[in-house]
Amino acid sequence: MVSKYLQIPTRLKNFIIFIGLWIFFATFAKAQDLHIYNWSDFIAKDTIANFEQLTHINVTYDVYDSNEVLDGRLMAGKTGYDIVVPSDNFLARQLRVDIYQPLDKTKLPNYYHLDEKFLEMMAIHDPENRYAIPYIWQSTGIGYNVKKVREILGENAPVDSWDLIFKPENLAKLKQCGVAFLDTASEMFPTVLNYLGKDPNSQKQADYDQATQFLKTLRDYVTYFHNSKYINDLSAGDICVAIGWSGDIQQAASAAKLAKNGVEIDYFVPKEGAIISFDALAIPKDAHNIKEAYTFLNYLLEPQVMANITNGIYFPSANKDALQYVKPDVRNNPIVYPDKDVINRLFIVKEQSPNIDRMMTRMWTRVLTGR
Repeated sequence: MVSKYLQIPTRLKNFIIFIGLWIFFATFAKAQDLHIYNWSDFIAKDTIANFEQLTHINVTYDVYDSNEVLDGRLMAGKTGYDIVVPSDNFLARQLRVDIYQPLDKTKLPNYYHLDEKFLEMMAIHDPENRYAIPYIWQSTGIGYNVKKVREILGENAPVDSWDLIFKPENLAKLKQCGVAFLDTASEMFPTVLNYLGKDPNSQKQADYDQATQFLKTLRDYVTYFHNSKYINDLSAGDICVAIGWSGDIQQAASAAKLAKNGVEIDYFVPKEGAIISFDALAIPKDAHNIKEAYTFLNYLLEPQVMANITNGIYFPSANKDALQYVKPDVRNNPIVYPDKDVINRLFIVKEQSPNIDRMMTRMWTRVLTGR
């Protein structure tokens, strides 16, 4: 017989059971969550749904449209995200302030699918590939409405050169059909510096002063500055020229073709040179769902999964074994997979010092405001 002093009142017993069950289910739910922060339009439409169905992990998927936005969240701390996707040059400087967890590659059995040449390129920013996985890569060039540009500038429009939009006399004419520039200092300044014959990774303030003045002469002819709006606007014929990322321009071209609206979009890497960049997958140091993060990263390293993403977003991946599963019309598309001559015109934007970063941000604000 149990002593009456050891007996627990029924109401208290039920309360203890309730609390125990609540703790159990709360812990279980937390263990099945995953929070991802990625670029807009940077994953196939069914990737997350397929992953959730396969693993029963609930994914919260948020998007941003500039490295500067991601950088601000990471530097502020306590992002609440388990996986983020910085570009290579931003990854390099973020590593210096120790905000990522080193990768445990024993938890990534599919890691061997990655192409060694891309791992070597990423190692410039992430020595020994300790913290990040190369995800996709792209060039930064010009997308344009073939018909409208020819109507305005003629058959001899310089659709192989930055002159198309960096010569004021051309840009002034193209204003009537709409022009979009990227809203990111870290891409626009290197692009302009290279066009002006300067080092795109210059450390000289005088070079940035000159680039700022140059951009300000173009400012009034630019319809808007944005990092994703141009995709839909190009495909709909609402603008006729955009500085943008190769995969985004191909998305616009495909959307226009699917809509059968008579809009033909093309893309080129200017002969003067353009940026090649890589976006990488990394786990922030304050991530909570580590096991789930590795499950997702390893899932993305499956060749068929990565090929499906390339087929959907038109960005080539760093997964060497995915290419065999990429659709022929995507694999043979020079916008997605450029030839060697084009690749040879591409340059990498290196990590900049904090002083240069602050200066670019300050000067870019002057460009945007016209002051």
